[in-house]
Amino acid sequence: MITVTDLELQFGGSRLFSNVNLKFTPGNCYGVIGANGAGKSTFLRLLSGDLESTRGEVVIPPEMRMSVLKQDHFQYDQYPVMDTVFMGNPRLYEIMKEKEALYAKEDFTEADGEHAALLEGEFAELNGWEAETEAAQILQGLGIPAELHYAEMHTLQGGEKVKVLLAQALFGQPEIVLLDEPTNHLDVDSVDWLEDFLIDFPGTVIVVSHDRHFLNAVCTHIVDVDYGQIKMYVGNYDFWYESSQLIQRMLKDQNRKNEEKIKELQKFIERFSANKSKSRQATSRKKLIDKLTVEEMPASSRRYPWVAFKPDREIGRETLEAADLSKTVDGVKVLNHVSFRLNREDKVAFLCENDQAATALFQILTEETEPDEGSFKWGLSTSRSYFPKDNSAFFNDVELNLVEWLRQYSSDDSESYLRGFLGRMLFSGEDVYKPVKVLSGGEKVRCMLSRMMLAGSNVLLLDQPTNHLDLESITAVNNGLIDFKGVVLFASHDHQFIQTVANRIIEITPEGCIDRMSTYDEYLEWKKQNKK
Repeated sequence: MITVTDLELQFGGSRLFSNVNLKFTPGNCYGVIGANGAGKSTFLRLLSGDLESTRGEVVIPPEMRMSVLKQDHFQYDQYPVMDTVFMGNPRLYEIMKEKEALYAKEDFTEADGEHAALLEGEFAELNGWEAETEAAQILQGLGIPAELHYAEMHTLQGGEKVKVLLAQALFGQPEIVLLDEPTNHLDVDSVDWLEDFLIDFPGTVIVVSHDRHFLNAVCTHIVDVDYGQIKMYVGNYDFWYESSQLIQRMLKDQNRKNEEKIKELQKFIERFSANKSKSRQATSRKKLIDKLTVEEMPASSRRYPWVAFKPDREIGRETLEAADLSKTVDGVKVLNHVSFRLNREDKVAFLCENDQAATALFQILTEETEPDEGSFKWGLSTSRSYFPKDNSAFFNDVELNLVEWLRQYSSDDSESYLRGFLGRMLFSGEDVYKPVKVLSGGEKVRCMLSRMMLAGSNVLLLDQPTNHLDLESITAVNNGLIDFKGVVLFASHDHQFIQTVANRIIEITPEGCIDRMSTYDEYLEWKKQNKK
């Protein structure tokens, strides 16, 4: 158990949060959510003891071992992969090295023998004889093949190093695990394995993540870092989001009787608690939700940007035909005779192991680059807007403020209109006069989305649109694309984003592409069946 009492943190006279009182108990998984800059990762650092609070305390029983996902991908470059994983249990690793040094001594004394016997006893208690098997299972579950288990860390790719550090955090049966964005760089199979691991984990898991599908799969509670407070709610992310939106709507309607509000909330709780999933935790989550009272429901003050794409005209009969598109980037053939034809109502998710494949395809379709082979043709009635993964060309070395920047893309250039538009995208007050070259990653993304909305296009191409966004902005973009009455081509690693937007999946493979009219979950199930 972790007990947080009267916790407060100040930075340079500014209070990040205060009066935080929480308990984290074994058998539960807590998803920490909040806007960018709210203090999610900082809160994890306070829990781990890496940062001291201004006031209050975090109490963890001394016999409980805490494991933390490390963020420095180069910290273990001088070690083998297996040793790096073993370091997840520092005492076990220390015993391993001490035993190794003792048994390597030429003048092995009686005292050394007695010391070795003590070490062997503690080694067995810490499950040392199964350590190598456990580490190998975790590594393979996360997609690190056996031939890399004894490689030097410095020889691994960036994504592989991230997986090894995650294996380190999960190794050795810790009582408490703290994970900051653990699904970054993981493929679908690795995320599935991690979800199953955490669902069955008997200890306490506290995780920061922007992956809503992951939060829904593993979380029994949501910890909301919101405007100087940290509050805990029962349920997964979808339950938190839907109930918080419901309460916000009810708070705005003051004419409703309290009894009617309570009845509606109770109906909502009953409907949601009947939604079962595969996990052991789903049963305990259902019991918790069944006991929930109206007073314990979330009432978030979080703000969501307004994202709505409205096409100026409908698409005619012809949309897009691509034939035998091939492209080599930096010596790697990322597109190999890719062919497809779009329909008027297609919302297509492009999947690929190498992200450069989707980027190259979108750059070809927007005529930013030419294919090595093949051709494509857009329908005459189509108009396109493109969201590139790298937006630096739109902001670097640009001497404009936000209003001036947006004016370039708007048919209404009045300051009142532009300020109102920016306000709906969460740029308010003097923020609208900030130079665009100093904007954060998330702010630049909101600018690029504003540019697309003003274009009125009936075809949208988006390359990783959720990068740099917080959960609120991701949700707004997600809903905006669901409601869009046009064609969407997009690439994303966000499971829920793909599942809820796409009605067609095109996976770019070394041989060409796989094309299926289905949702993402249906496609994954089809692939699984065809592997057998």
